[in-house]
Order: sequence, then C-alpha cells, then structure tokens
Amino acid sequence: MAISTEDEKLKELVKAAVIDVLEERRDFVKDILVEAIEDLALDKAITQGLTSDPISRDEVFELLEKAP
Repeated sequence: MAISTEDEKLKELVKAAVIDVLEERRDFVKDILVEAIEDLALDKAITQGLTSDPISRDEVFELLEKAP
C-alpha cells in the first residue's frame, strides 16, 4: 500500500508538532516521564507486597523512623 501525498504531509506535520513540544515544553515532557516512572515504581511495590509476608503496623513505623 503506497503512502499518499496527504498522508506524507500529515506525517510531517505530526512529526514537527512532536519536535516542537519536545523542544518548547520540556517541563511538560519531564512531568509525563516522572509520572510514568512513579507509576512503574508503584506497580512494582504493589506486586512485591502481594507476594511478601505481611508485617505489623509497628514494624512499618520502626522502619520509617530509621529511614534517613
């Protein structure tokens, strides 16, 4: 299937828009990446929590108090 001239123009417009966002809105891109990394970390923590032995509330607070 051949790509039409209109499809090629649309592809170039989308490409230019993405490049513009990456260059002009670095803060926006950074926020998206931070959110994605946080979501991955939360997913990993939940998965580990589902497969680990439970601990008491007191043990959790002891660990939190020792944390720097």
